[in-house]
Amino acid sequence: MSTTMMTPMPLETGYPLQPFPPLDGGLQKERPQAKTRKHFFIALVASFTALCLLLVLVFYGYVAWMLTYPYVAPLTSNPKAAAGLDYEDILFPSASGRTTVSGWYVPASYNDSDAVLASSNASSERTVIFSHGYGANREEDWVPMYDLTKLLHGLHYNVVLFDYGYASQKYKAPATAGIEESQQLLAAIHFAKSRGAEEIVVWGFSMGAGTALQAALQTNDIDAMILDSTFLATADTMFHNVTQFLPLPKFPSMPLIETMLPIWSGTNLKQVPINQILAKSFDIPLYIMHGTNDAKAPYQLAEQIAAEQTNPLSRSWIVPKGQHEMLFRASPTEYIQRAALFLGQVDQQFQAEADSGSDSSADTTQTL
Repeated sequence: MSTTMMTPMPLETGYPLQPFPPLDGGLQKERPQAKTRKHFFIALVASFTALCLLLVLVFYGYVAWMLTYPYVAPLTSNPKAAAGLDYEDILFPSASGRTTVSGWYVPASYNDSDAVLASSNASSERTVIFSHGYGANREEDWVPMYDLTKLLHGLHYNVVLFDYGYASQKYKAPATAGIEESQQLLAAIHFAKSRGAEEIVVWGFSMGAGTALQAALQTNDIDAMILDSTFLATADTMFHNVTQFLPLPKFPSMPLIETMLPIWSGTNLKQVPINQILAKSFDIPLYIMHGTNDAKAPYQLAEQIAAEQTNPLSRSWIVPKGQHEMLFRASPTEYIQRAALFLGQVDQQFQAEADSGSDSSADTTQTL
């Protein structure tokens, strides 16, 4: 029996033994890729969130800009063309000196037959200053301004019509919720006095009525006011009007709009003296007119202001189903009768006080 010896085969050069790969080698290669994908996803979400926030800020910034610079149609006529009334173009700086005011001055009728309340054909010392509403200019045809101007002209009143800065085509200025507008109205009052006005009545509409109330807190040169559809610019009323065009949520809309308005207008809604107006008993007569269906300014606000008044000639007229600045359109005859009666009573009171003052001065002179 033979035995065969097996000789081991030598290892071939060039083929060294390789160690087994580590068990977690595949995981080590995947981890950097997983981290990269995770970082990319986080960056994508952050970028999308930042873009959304930016778009929100841009959107509300645009809304605030639109409120500050509302579109107002240019003037289409003038008192001569629209109502056959002679007029004068006027221009003067606001009381603050920051803006320029342009308007028209319509002198009173000098014909006794046309002047219902005139006692002579001398130039009138009575002037009505119209204070137009937001989004309109001095024409404000839906009121309508020319018809009222002609009425007052016949009643022997001078009339001042002017544009607030946001309505001016040539002297554009931002809307400031009545802060700078009250300075423009004060300048119109100063102009009327420079033309010999002794008795001045401000007739305001919407935000023009709210502006008149602000101006009355700053001067004693206003003798009476007619306030039609009074609008006071608060954060709530501004937001309420915005939502009539854009169905926006109250939060964050209201705080964002309120925050961004000063960027464009330079003024803050908190500067509007709302509480002072609502609690003020004005020394002068106020005729407060408002409609119960006013969708822009709640009539309860008008009632609140009226309730504080103590002047014996002050009164209010809350029109059932009346709409914002549409009280004349709804009842033109009654509107004119009420306004004319109020103006007549204010004039009688003014003349009585003037006569009493002159008599007192005469008595004092005789005593001396």
